[in-house]
Amino acid sequence: MAREDPQGTEKSQRRLGSLLNVLRAAVLGANDGIVSTAGLVVGVAGATPHREALLVAGVAGTLAGALSMAAGEYVSVSTQRDTERAAIAHERRQLAEDPEGEIEELAGMYRARGLSEELSRRVARELTDHDALRAHVEVELGLNRYRADPWQAAFVSLVSFVLGALIPLSAMLLSADAWRLPVTVAAVLAATGLLGSVSARMGGALPARAALRCVLGGSFAMLVTYLVGSLIGMAAEL
Repeated sequence: MAREDPQGTEKSQRRLGSLLNVLRAAVLGANDGIVSTAGLVVGVAGATPHREALLVAGVAGTLAGALSMAAGEYVSVSTQRDTERAAIAHERRQLAEDPEGEIEELAGMYRARGLSEELSRRVARELTDHDALRAHVEVELGLNRYRADPWQAAFVSLVSFVLGALIPLSAMLLSADAWRLPVTVAAVLAATGLLGSVSARMGGALPARAALRCVLGGSFAMLVTYLVGSLIGMAAEL
């Protein structure tokens, strides 16, 4: 029987962690692009039937939303990483100043998880001897080593937002006037339902429930913006 390669397992876990972070940013960016752009163009369509106004609003909203999404993702991930680095640095100082106390603290956490006194001390001691900082960071702080890269998250969010935004924007601009709203609504609901299902499968949740939440959220956004746009359009004609 072939022995498992620890380094190979480590690389596989790292690739999986990176892939999951990329997929998370992609799903969030695409969903935001679909819903926010749909709300924008549907709202403008409620106020005016002119295709030029829809094009300008849609393109401007897509660019602004994509850049905002990318900047927000970069700031969010960077802030999270800074916080984690500060916590790790604090844990490193504690290990240097009071190593025995840290081992006892780690053993106490294993006892709280159901291990016996003797076994918890032995596990804490052996893990600390192998890689003290890693053992304490993962157990005490609950941090893993597969954190997202801020630039990668920002780029993925930007691209996925634009791709998501193209769905309602294309449906609105390429449809005949009489079918503009029905086609856009159908395209948006289908896309958000699919994304909800995909994100649920990624997290091991029920796809149908997640898809329904996304569909209801998209429907509500389009309904509100269309009503507001219609009211503004009627007020402008007075």
